[in-house]
Amino acid sequence: KLAACLSNLGVKKGDKVAFFLRNSPEFIYSVFAASKLGAIIVPVNTFLKEDELTYILEDSGSTVLIASAIHDKVVNGSKASSLCQFILWEGDSATQGEQHHSFDEVLSTESSVNHTQTELEDTAVIIYTSGTTGKPKGAMLSHKNIFSNGRSGAMTIKVKPKDRGIVFLPMFHSFTFSIGVMLPMQVGMSIVIIKSIQPFSNIFKQTLMKRVTIFFGIPDVYNALAKAKLPWYFMWFNSIRAFISGAAALQPKTLEAMSKKFKRATLLEGYGLSEASPAVCMNTFKKQKAGSVGTALYGYEMKVVDADMNEVKYGMIGDIIVRGDNVMQGYLGRPTATEETIINGWLLTGDMGYMDDEGFLFIVDRKKDLIISKGINVYPREIEEVIDMYEGVGASAVIGIIDERSGEIPIVYIELEEGVESLDEAGLKKHMKESLANYKIPKQIHLIAELPKNATGKVLKRALKETLKDEY
Repeated sequence: KLAACLSNLGVKKGDKVAFFLRNSPEFIYSVFAASKLGAIIVPVNTFLKEDELTYILEDSGSTVLIASAIHDKVVNGSKASSLCQFILWEGDSATQGEQHHSFDEVLSTESSVNHTQTELEDTAVIIYTSGTTGKPKGAMLSHKNIFSNGRSGAMTIKVKPKDRGIVFLPMFHSFTFSIGVMLPMQVGMSIVIIKSIQPFSNIFKQTLMKRVTIFFGIPDVYNALAKAKLPWYFMWFNSIRAFISGAAALQPKTLEAMSKKFKRATLLEGYGLSEASPAVCMNTFKKQKAGSVGTALYGYEMKVVDADMNEVKYGMIGDIIVRGDNVMQGYLGRPTATEETIINGWLLTGDMGYMDDEGFLFIVDRKKDLIISKGINVYPREIEEVIDMYEGVGASAVIGIIDERSGEIPIVYIELEEGVESLDEAGLKKHMKESLANYKIPKQIHLIAELPKNATGKVLKRALKETLKDEY
């Protein structure tokens, strides 16, 4: 019925249909309805404001927007000239205007629609990057990209139809869309859908009561879970066999705490990016290495190279590049950016790391976050891992600022653990000196109530730098 409704609104193969939907069955209905017509799906971050939504709608050229009624204020405030129709789930179109159509109208649609023939190479979805380095760019992913990532992920996680996953992370994010939603659809695995904004205790209660076997999460969730007091009924209802972590790096102390608390489950940390559909590599049940994001998924290639694209030796730090059926088609409307990002089929991830002799990848940092002090490379993540181990530290973010003598120097922003009111800076400096060379030790320590993050918990270091740009 939804496909027929979209067809009646003029949607055809190649048209863009944007989603501004919270986690719900309607999100999944909309995916398959739009795909039935050969339309291209554009999931939009529901935390965006009117102007941000307008930018993505216009940049993508979306002609129809499917939205949750709870977001109608933002939807009505957007001024995208490309849009011609709105569909509001749970909304009352009578008060919205002729362009708006309610769920009741969709259900009353009687006309049938034929399935439109699509090819594996056709664009299926456009995922907008988080925009940590500027305006978000639309990564165009084909049907082959999505199917390939689901297949490779399912093989690594060893997913079976009897498994049950839980989806509480936003479905608009590439990790949740591909691994949390589309992967289960491919293998016939059921999922429990939770609205994105829920108290963590409710999420974990549903995990136990619904007998979830695969838990899809991000580091912030595992940080909370590692510290949480387990309910008395945990031992009777716990059926989790795998925790899947993506979107950002896990703290070593979180990995250790999770391993001790959940002895029957395996935490599999992986790595990916929207431009790679998104999964690239993951630890496996057979073998995991602390601090590593695992080995390349089935069918994919992964290398660490120097500035001339020559592969470096094991243990040497370089640029991480990826090749396979997961690599995006390119950035929508940005041929130059595409040419700079995909070279001879290899996707330049923008991340730096090293590989060991068994093919395990270790992420060092984002290339753009690299600090060069007196000509020496300083990797913020290495410093953050040391700081995060100090008592009372919840999370840290190291950035570089301009310095006349050194070129750049590191400084750190620290978010304290819940319930902690102060930090022993002298003790922290002593702790850092035990593990870090002097040039790596941050020259300034700033306490912050909460580190700025995107929807999946990735720290927005650009926002921290913006607060300092007038001073430095």
